[in-house]
Parts: sequence; structure tokens; C-alpha cells
Amino acid sequence: MMKIEEETWLSQEDIALIQKLIDLEQEHLFASWTAPDQDQAKKKKLMEQIRHLDANYSGGLAKYIENAKVLLEHSRKGTNPLEGYTPEVPTGISLDFGSQEYRDYENKGVEEAGECAFILVAGGLGERLGYSGIKVALPVDLSSNMCFLQLYIESILALQAKAQKKNPGRKLPLAIMTSGDTHDRTVALLEEEEYFGMDKDQVILMKQEKVACLSDGNARIAMEDDCTIQTKPHGHGDVHMLLHSLGIAKKWQQDGFKWLCFFQDTNGQAFNGLISAIGVSADKGFDVNSLAVPRKAKEAIGAITRLKGQDGSTMTINVEYNQLDPLLRDTVNPEGDVNDPKTGFSPFPGNINQLVLKLDTYCDELERHKGVIAEFVNPKYADESRTVFKKSTRLECMMQDFPKSLPSSATVGFTTINQVYAAYSPVKNNAEDAAAKAKGGNPPHSATSGELDRYKTNCEILSMIGCTVDTPEKTVSYNDIDNLTLWPRISWSPLFALTIQDVQDNIHGEGVHIGRDTSMYISAPHATITGLNLQKGRVEIQGSDSIEVTGEVVNNHGWDWVALNKTTRNTVPEELAIRGFIVDKRECKRITPPQP
Repeated sequence: MMKIEEETWLSQEDIALIQKLIDLEQEHLFASWTAPDQDQAKKKKLMEQIRHLDANYSGGLAKYIENAKVLLEHSRKGTNPLEGYTPEVPTGISLDFGSQEYRDYENKGVEEAGECAFILVAGGLGERLGYSGIKVALPVDLSSNMCFLQLYIESILALQAKAQKKNPGRKLPLAIMTSGDTHDRTVALLEEEEYFGMDKDQVILMKQEKVACLSDGNARIAMEDDCTIQTKPHGHGDVHMLLHSLGIAKKWQQDGFKWLCFFQDTNGQAFNGLISAIGVSADKGFDVNSLAVPRKAKEAIGAITRLKGQDGSTMTINVEYNQLDPLLRDTVNPEGDVNDPKTGFSPFPGNINQLVLKLDTYCDELERHKGVIAEFVNPKYADESRTVFKKSTRLECMMQDFPKSLPSSATVGFTTINQVYAAYSPVKNNAEDAAAKAKGGNPPHSATSGELDRYKTNCEILSMIGCTVDTPEKTVSYNDIDNLTLWPRISWSPLFALTIQDVQDNIHGEGVHIGRDTSMYISAPHATITGLNLQKGRVEIQGSDSIEVTGEVVNNHGWDWVALNKTTRNTVPEELAIRGFIVDKRECKRITPPQP
């Protein structure tokens, strides 16, 4: 390698950055730079990428390498990051979906609505699902055909309308973390759909950048070729760095917001738990509140755990299931992670990566560590020396690890929704993986289960408010998942009803009957239903003006959810194939406001 100073096109800042990298044993990056001012196109391409990586990591590329060296050395030695800690069951509250306690906290969450800002983590494509598009563009259910992004935005707009009764003009902001894979398509979807009714200035897009890959235990940066560094995503924990570096969190604090609500891209039940969790945070004064679900002992889902250090300090964080069991065995219970005989579940609830954070606490913490949260590295070693990798690795970070650096004085808790399907039914597995999980007794977490759980939950809400809902008589099979229950395919826009109280206010239950072989979609935001006998078939209630549905009887051929087989799955669009069914739209009654 020649002397870097002989490259006359380099700035002094470039030279200083290159020298830092060489001092950190990265001279191989410039091994092809053998003659000054030759192959400049390749050299400039590499230098541009180095500048980009340096600018998009807090502390720069040198800091990234320094962090990597420390973490890789810990990994080589097999250091247990939880050594010295004793696990304890954290402080939190468990709610039965639809119970009076749940509804009280949901109503409390609504009261806090005007103090909330929302963050959607949406950096992933749907390839793992068998879907080539962005996941937020997937339909949540085929009865409404709303995509996930529409559902989320309309949910926030519904909360905003409630907040504006106390604070006219209040707008609730939404920040969306995208990636290089999803950014342009997310922008296109928002623009095509006119931001689904939200003002454009309410939506902030934060593009996550990638980090350099590492080729060995000495943290040498991996190369694709002599002018390209190999990169991979850093993890969804980058959302905290972006909220800090772009000044978003600080701006929201100055605008008087109190709570941050984090959620991910394909859980159609997200707001069922999130609103009540906001209420719990306000009531209990939580600085951090993790939305959780019951988990079976040793189930492959992270667990919310309080860890007590030998010095008496504590932190409440997500602990991965394969770390929790041995830690319990080594400290407090030789049997490890076991179910509580009273509940049938582990006392450590399952983390679902939805968080409610107190904004003042959050901003103070961001200032302290500049949005950089605890990182980890997970190399796959080629031999017992634990220095050579089978393939390159990189540093990663997770959104839910934010509480790790909080002081012990912070109040960190959880809110568990005991009926998992009502709060957490993510669409994240392809058809084959989902079928295998179901056969193993685990939730499929697929487009199939996500849609059917939504219908089940909505039918339960209708029953709670006094509607008569006929119970399905038989089970169905979709995408090789057997014994599924297909409830009446009932769906509504959040603009019509977001909370259970909204449903009760807008639907007079004693006057409503829902037959088992039916479907309904309510898109009208100002509808009131006082009398509806949906005996059979399909009804849609539409229109932007006020409408009262009374004395209506529906009996038609309706819409039929038709199962696909392995052959027909290959003949339909991806968003249908991953569900395992199509909808035969035979007949529908549409109810609209009367014409003046």
C-alpha cells in the first residue's frame, strides 16, 4: 500500500479518517491502493462509503470498530453478560381483555391521548412471509382490505379526534423508521393514499442506515470487493439513535408531549393493548412500560425480567429465553424457568416489542448516551479458536434494550394482556413455517392467524356489549393449519370505533344479531347501529355523513372465504397465497347515508 498522503484528491479529513482506520488494523481496506491517483473511480467509491458509514454511527466508524473489538473479545472468552445478576419477577399488571379493569385503563389511555407521539418500526420487507412488498402494505384482513399502515394511521387519527375535544388543533405525530429496502416504497404508499387522511407534516420518515460487517475476531471490516465494504442492518434499536440525532424526541418534548408509543409493523391487534398500556403508565408513573403477553416456560420468546446486581442495583429488561432458564438454574431455582401452577404460565411475561416510554426520562437518557443503546454480536465460529468466522457478522442492537442503561431509580414495569390473540397476533411467518409451528402447538403468527384472530376479537367485543353473535359450528383448515375457527368476518375502521367504549357508544348491542356465516365492514366514521339482523351474507356500512342503521335485515349470498390448495396457491397474488384463502365476493348489501 502506498502512502495515503500521495492521493492528492483526498481532503485532510479523509486522510485523518483513513489513518484512524489503519491504526485500528484496517489497512486491508486500502490494500489495492498501490499507485497514487490511479483507479480513482474505485478509490472514490470506497471513500464515499467510508464517509457514509462514519457519519451514520454515533462516534464514527472508529468507535464502531472499538466497540466491536470489546464485544468480540467477550464473545471469544464466552463471557456471560448476565453473570452476577439474580433474576426477579418484575413489577407490572395483568389485564383480561375486555374486563372492567382493562376498560378503565383503556379509557385512561384515551384521556392521555393528546400527550402521545407514535413510532412505527417498519424497516423490513415481507420476504420471510413469502411476500415481496413492504409489510405495512399488506392487508390486515380481507373483509376490510385495509393495509397495516392505514390501520395504524386511522388508529392515531381516532385518538387525535378524542384529544382535540380537550385541545383543539392538537396533532399527534407519527415517526416511521424505514430502511434502504423499504423507504422509497413507504413514501410511495403514503403519497398514493394521501397519507391515509393524516396531514403530511404529521408523518416523519427516519431512514435507518446499515453498518459494516466484520470478517474475524479482530474486528477487521469485511469487503465485498476491493472498493465495496459489506454491510448489514444494525437492528431496530437504531430507532433511538435516529430520534436523538434528528432532534425528533427533543422537538416533541418541547411541543408538550409526554409519552412515546413504539410498535412494529404487522401486528393488527397492536392498539388493543397499546391504549390500555398508556393508561397503566399514567396511573403507575412508569418511565418504561413494556407491553407483554403470557408465555409458557422455556417458550422461544424474550421475557421481561428484573435483574438484581451484586451491588444491589437493578434493571428491568428483556432477557432472551435461552439466557433466562440457565440463569434461573444458577441462582434461584434449580428447575429453571417453570410454569406457575396457578396460571399455567411462567411468572416472567413475554416481550412483544411494544413500548410506552415517558418522554422526559427518554430525552434525558438520549442526551446521556446519544441514542446509542447496548449492542451485541453473534458470530458463528469456524473452529474452536473462536477467532475465525463461518461468515461475516456485525454489531446489532434491539429497540427493547433501551432500559438497560437506565438508573435504578427509573420505574420500569409491564402490562400483560392475558388473551394473547387480542393484543398480539403478528404476521411474520411464511405458510410452511406457520404450519410447522401450529403442529408443534405454537402460535402460527402468519397472515392466516393474524386475520382470523382479528375476527375473533371483534366478535368477542360485540358479545361484550350485548350483541348476539352466533358461534361457529365447525373448524376450517388453511395453508395446512388445521382446527382453525372462522368467526363471522367482522371488521371496522378505527375511525368508527377504536376502543371497546367506542363500540358500545356506536352499536346498541341488544338490537344486533350476527349470524355465523356472515361478514361486515363498517367504514362510516359517524355510523350508529341500533337495529341490525345480519342473518346471512355480507353488509357494508359506508359514507362520511352521519347514518343510523335501524331495522335492517340482511340475508344474501355474501362473501365466501375459499381455501386454497398447494396448486391454486401458486395462481393467486402473494398477499392471498400467504393466507391460504381467497374471497369469493358473491353479493353484498351496502348501507349509505340517505341522499338529501
